[in-house]
Amino acid sequence: MAQLKRKMNGLRRSPMAFGIVLFAGLLVVGTGYTAVQAAVSPSSAVSRSQEQIDFGKRLFLSNCASCHGKNAEGTLNAPSLIGVGEASVDFQVSTGRMPGAASGPQLQVKPVQFTEEQISALAAYVGSLADGPSIPDAAYLKANGDPNKGGELFRINCAMCHNAAGAGGALTQGKYAPNLMGSSEKTIYEAMLTGPQNMPVFNDANITPQEKNDIITYLKYLQNNRSAGGDELGNLGPVAEGLVAWLGMLGLIIAITIWLGAKSN
Repeated sequence: MAQLKRKMNGLRRSPMAFGIVLFAGLLVVGTGYTAVQAAVSPSSAVSRSQEQIDFGKRLFLSNCASCHGKNAEGTLNAPSLIGVGEASVDFQVSTGRMPGAASGPQLQVKPVQFTEEQISALAAYVGSLADGPSIPDAAYLKANGDPNKGGELFRINCAMCHNAAGAGGALTQGKYAPNLMGSSEKTIYEAMLTGPQNMPVFNDANITPQEKNDIITYLKYLQNNRSAGGDELGNLGPVAEGLVAWLGMLGLIIAITIWLGAKSN
């Protein structure tokens, strides 16, 4: 027994002990993360034919490789697309942000340059390079959640950039959070899932698929229902409202002054 204890103490003091413990810890954490991601992900089952992937690769080489590299490995002009997933490609291309027209602080929304079939093929090709977020399941895009809970989640996680009413807002160095009033359910979900440009990633472990559906429901409610309090003034908040009130009161004071002057004469 004493000899076994001496051997164990010797192993604990060995320079290799730290490496073994670190490797075991990383193995446990990595396995657990993979299991959690698999359990919470609502993404559609990946179904790609080799023909679709080959078609997507041809499109990629013709339209994207000059910036992203022939194998999507990235260049000095554009990041690697390995591991970004199908959802990221679908979001960027279906909103017209990609292919990018020019360099700048933020990609601009433009007319879409590809058909749905071509977008699906591009997404399938990039998705085949490495695992990443898949296009969300249609069940979470029906805007049939709880708008009250969605509004609360939106104000906590999104309103500091997008405004509480989804009207968008300015960020630093020429960047901005876009107006969400014309965004589709899929676009909103994919943006949360992939974190395009300046937006953080809200994966399904941070905001669950059902909570994402609640946020979408809240935004669709705002899109379909005008403000009950009168003109929305661009939903720019108390600054715009205060300016209108101040100008209105100033105009009223000027009008009263003119009236009193005319009456005294």
